[in-house]
Amino acid sequence: MSTGFFGDIAKIKYEGPDSDNPFAFKHYNPDEVVLGKPLKDHLRFAVAYWHSLAWEGGDPFGGRTFERPWHDGGMDKAKIKADVAFELFTLLGAPYYCFHDADVRPEGANFAESTKNLNEIVDYFAKKQEETGMKLLWGTANLFTHRRFMSGASTNPDPEVFAYSAATIKTCMDATMKLGGENYVLWGGREGYETLLNTDMGREFDQMARMLHMVVEYKHKIGFKGAILVEPKPQEPSKHQYDYDVATVYGFLQKHGLEKEVKMNIEQGHAILAGHTFEHELALARTLGIFGSIDMNRNDYQSGWDTDQFPNNVPEMALAYLEVLKAGGFTTGGTNFDAKVRRQSIDPADLLHGHIGGMDACARGLKAAARMLEDGALQKPLDERYAGWNSDVAKKMLAGEMTLSDIAAMVEKEDINPQPKSGRQEYLENIVNKYV
Repeated sequence: MSTGFFGDIAKIKYEGPDSDNPFAFKHYNPDEVVLGKPLKDHLRFAVAYWHSLAWEGGDPFGGRTFERPWHDGGMDKAKIKADVAFELFTLLGAPYYCFHDADVRPEGANFAESTKNLNEIVDYFAKKQEETGMKLLWGTANLFTHRRFMSGASTNPDPEVFAYSAATIKTCMDATMKLGGENYVLWGGREGYETLLNTDMGREFDQMARMLHMVVEYKHKIGFKGAILVEPKPQEPSKHQYDYDVATVYGFLQKHGLEKEVKMNIEQGHAILAGHTFEHELALARTLGIFGSIDMNRNDYQSGWDTDQFPNNVPEMALAYLEVLKAGGFTTGGTNFDAKVRRQSIDPADLLHGHIGGMDACARGLKAAARMLEDGALQKPLDERYAGWNSDVAKKMLAGEMTLSDIAAMVEKEDINPQPKSGRQEYLENIVNKYV
C-alpha cells in the first residue's frame, strides 16, 4: 500500500547499463549469479532507519532542512514513519533494514514509557515484516544522543547511567530477537573521553568489559542465534573513543576473553578516520577471525569528519568486497547503508537516488572482486612472493625446530646473502584497474 510519500514512483527494477531511467538499477541485478549464488545473497543489502528516516538534515551550523510528515509527533507519527520506511525498503527491493531504538519510537518521560513505546513499534514492525517479507539485519541501542549519555554509557562515572544503559540494551536485544534480527550491534559513540584530566581509563575499561560480558551472557540466556557485533570508530563525537579500530577492539576482546563471542561491524568512513583503508580493516578482521558485517558509506576526503555519504568509488569497493569474499562472504552480516543524502537533497526521490547509486556501485565492486578472485589475478603474484616459505628449512624455522643459534650457523655456513625482490606495486595496481 502506497503512503503517497514517494508519489507514483514504482518498484526499482534492473534495466541494465544502457538504461537512462533514473529510477532503475544499471548494475545491480539481484538474481544475477556470481560465484555460484545470486548477487542479492552476496550483498545482503540493508537500509539504515536512522539516516534515511530519522535524520532531519541538520548540521553543526543549521537545523532541519527536511520536511517529513512524521516530524514532531508521538506514536501516530512514529507509525507514519514506519509506513514510509517499509515503502522505501520495498521500492528498493533491499531485503533488510537496521535501526536504533531512538530512531523508531518517541522518547518517553521515563525508561518504562520509552520501553512501552519501543514495544508498540516492534509489534507494528512485525506486522510490516510479515506483509512485505522484509527482515531485520540488526538492531541496536542509541546510547549517545540523549544528554544523559554525554559522559558515556557503560563507561559513565555515574552507576545510574550504567544501569540505565544496561536496561536499554536488554530491551533492544529483546526487540531484535522478536523481529528475527540476525545480529545485534554495539557502537560506543560516547565510550571514550574528552580529557584525561577527569578520566579514570582503567575503571572505564572494566565497566565496558562488564557490560559486554552481560550482553553475551544475555544473548545465550534468551537463545539469540545471531552475532554480537562491535562497530569501531576512533573519534567524533568523543575526542577519543575506546573502540578505535579493529586491532584495538580485538586486543580488548582478547584481554577479557570475548574474542570467540564478538565480531566486528566495520564502516568505511570510520576506517578512514582511524587512518586506515576500508580493506585494511576488513583484511585484519578476516585474519583475526572476527569479521561480521559492514556499513557501506564514504567520507568526503576534504573534510576531517564522518560525512556518511553514499558509496560511489568502485575501485575502493572492489578491494573491500575482495576481502569479504576471501572471508567466505557474509553469514549473518550484510551491507548496511549507514549513509545519508546531502542536506540540500530535500526531495523524497533523493532517498531513492542515493540508494540506487550505492547499490549499483556495490554490485560493480563485488562483481569486479569476484572476477579477480576467480582468475587468481592477485593471488598468483601473492603466492609467488611468499613461495620461499614453502621450503623445508623455512617451515622448520616457523615450526620452532630451529633456534636463533641454529639459524645463525646456517646463514654463515651456506653464505646466505639475500637480495631484495620487487614488490611490483604498480603492476598490481594495474591489475586491479583492469577489473574495475
